[in-house]
Amino acid sequence: MDIQEIRSIVELMHEHGLTLLDLSHKDFHLKLKKGPDLDDLRGLLASLPTAAPVAAVNAPSPAAPAVAAAPVAEGSEITSPMVGTFYSKNSPDAPPLVSVGDAIAIGQTLCIIEAMKVMNEIKAECAGIVSAVIAEDGSPVQFGDVLFRIK
Repeated sequence: MDIQEIRSIVELMHEHGLTLLDLSHKDFHLKLKKGPDLDDLRGLLASLPTAAPVAAVNAPSPAAPAVAAAPVAEGSEITSPMVGTFYSKNSPDAPPLVSVGDAIAIGQTLCIIEAMKVMNEIKAECAGIVSAVIAEDGSPVQFGDVLFRIK
């Protein structure tokens, strides 16, 4: 593989919004990667202090942190795995994929997050009942933002 072929691959990656290419052929191996590494970002976020101590410092009264922690104790939260735009429906005319009170199963599509013009289906990692839809349809979300609460 020559430099022109590699340049063509890089241009295709840029054109289609790809961040990783790993190509092996006989005695040749090419790995191209651009942008931040998701594993590095997860490690960085894991090393940051949790929100509970910050909430306790900013709380107007000692009872406020207990009230804020109550919904988390009742169930689990589904958070955004990426930065993008949250969509609760497959298309503008379609009904929401899930609503409050809906029973969900592991692997069920809950929403779509558009990132770099790619529609990414976000699937349930746990079964339960949707107790709250936190994100608004069409709104931007960040990595780690709470999208749903599940009982």
